[in-house]
Amino acid sequence: MGKVEEIHIAPQRSNAVQQVDQASLEAGKGIVGDRYHEMARMLMSQNKSIPDNHVTLIAREELDVFLADHQSELKYGDFRRNIVTSGIDLNQLVGKNFKVGEALCHGMELCEPCSMLARTVHSAVLPELVHKAGLRATILSDGNVKVGNPISE
Repeated sequence: MGKVEEIHIAPQRSNAVQQVDQASLEAGKGIVGDRYHEMARMLMSQNKSIPDNHVTLIAREELDVFLADHQSELKYGDFRRNIVTSGIDLNQLVGKNFKVGEALCHGMELCEPCSMLARTVHSAVLPELVHKAGLRATILSDGNVKVGNPISE
């Protein structure tokens, strides 16, 4: 069983992420207060389809290796994923349902690093975090999540 280590939201696309101790995950939309949640609300009001990237997760263990290898003082939130986890192999959750705190989620796909992340975080992100940069998930049922909550299949 894994654990929630940190929770981050970004109210707007270019905003720095904000670390929070707890959050509400809303089915079909995302984390209340995060830009993807707001985008989902806007798209719903226009009768448009909503992307499946409601929430992103990343393993603390992968970040710790990367940060140590580059002697970096970056914070976990700089990697722009919503939930930092420990003790669970996120890659194994692709195609599976799992719980994060009270919320039921479904692992959609790996959240690969992108060129923007390489520009804003570190140039080595692209080659070194391929298949290690996290998981995109859809929220299937509402629920609250707090730092320290379990993550389980």
